[in-house]
Amino acid sequence: MNRFPLKLSGAVARVADSALGPHQTAVIRIGFSATWLLFLLREFPHRQELYGPDGPWDWDLADQLVGSNGAFTALLWSDGQGWFEALYLLAVVWSVLLLLGWRTRTMSVLFMVGVLSLQNRSVFMGDGGDNVLHLMSVYLVFTRCGQVWSLDARRARRADEARARGERPRDRTGPALWGVLGFLLLLATLAGRMDGDRFVPALLWAVWLAQALWWLVGRYARTPQPRGLLDVVANIVHNGALLVIMAEACLIYATAGWYKIQGSRWQDGTAVHYPLHLEYFSPWPALSDLLTASGTLVMLVTYGTVAVQVAFPFTLFNRRVKNVLLALMITEHAVIAVVLGLPFFSLAMIAADAVFLPTSFLRRLGNAFGRAYVGVRTRTLRTPPSRTRADGAPVPVPRTGSPGGPVGHVGQVDHVDQVDRVDGEEQAGREPIAPAPGKAPGTRP
Repeated sequence: MNRFPLKLSGAVARVADSALGPHQTAVIRIGFSATWLLFLLREFPHRQELYGPDGPWDWDLADQLVGSNGAFTALLWSDGQGWFEALYLLAVVWSVLLLLGWRTRTMSVLFMVGVLSLQNRSVFMGDGGDNVLHLMSVYLVFTRCGQVWSLDARRARRADEARARGERPRDRTGPALWGVLGFLLLLATLAGRMDGDRFVPALLWAVWLAQALWWLVGRYARTPQPRGLLDVVANIVHNGALLVIMAEACLIYATAGWYKIQGSRWQDGTAVHYPLHLEYFSPWPALSDLLTASGTLVMLVTYGTVAVQVAFPFTLFNRRVKNVLLALMITEHAVIAVVLGLPFFSLAMIAADAVFLPTSFLRRLGNAFGRAYVGVRTRTLRTPPSRTRADGAPVPVPRTGSPGGPVGHVGQVDHVDQVDRVDGEEQAGREPIAPAPGKAPGTRP
């Protein structure tokens, strides 16, 4: 009789005490910011036709549509070419900074502003992947997506190390960024640019005020209780947003699967054949012909797609089956990216699928990238500078600290030993090795 209250209290404590899925939310942050960044770079030569003032869906038509549906877009604040170019470039910059995890809370808000501004400017230019990106850009604002694999995580570790040494690190960039953005938000509000739908302006002001409260508590609170309370609130909001992201992904697959069941072409097993022979979705006609040459293969892929999409939400209660179906769906989206020529749609869906990836797999993946980075960095540090003689022949450079090496110069090999490993990252931060009596600098006694 007492087990249920204990389990309930344990679940509540877990939700309030920590932000769940830090690796999953980091992958979502990286995946969606990379997808949007690659899309903006890919369409940079065509940006005028897609979102510019001279596109087919011109500024007046967009203004009338936004006036009727109240959608948020900063591109309609001005019809000038300079404003469009500046906002497009800012959307690229915000995507890069969110990808790197620099000031993730602020960058997630600006990333949302960039996505909504461009997509709501020309609503008829998108597809299913754009809809997923549209929704996820809003959900990311509520997550603590910079806890791992980010510049914010590295800065937090360095701040903790400084406090352990008795220092009091101060953040000047955060308040300055907060002040500038608050001033711009106030100008936009007073100018009447936020008179459409109230959700986005309210969200912008709420995040701005929350950041101010967070900084004030961290700076002036004399006891840890106020900061702990803010952590609890942030964790609950994060975990709620993570649950919404998972539910959204399940809803997408379940809806797509059940709608497919109602189609006659999906029922007779021939639906996959037709998009492979549409000119718009056939970047590789020979590959499409090869895949549709076998009627049995087409039937299996058609029925398999429906079965995986319908069954996936019900497999979340069985980890092994869920992982198998998750691998199948990621593979399916990778095939769609190549065969149908829809890379950004596939990247968006794979990023949404990443919320279900096992934590152990993500940790191994992060460690693998860390080891690869360390290996590249080590080889770079070990590579001596090349020299040439007057006749152009290369002159080998002796290793420092070895017999014949230049005296008084810190060697490449010993500099590698200064690399400090912190949570899978390598950073040169230690002091050079002090020379022993009778030894050249840079050599070990």
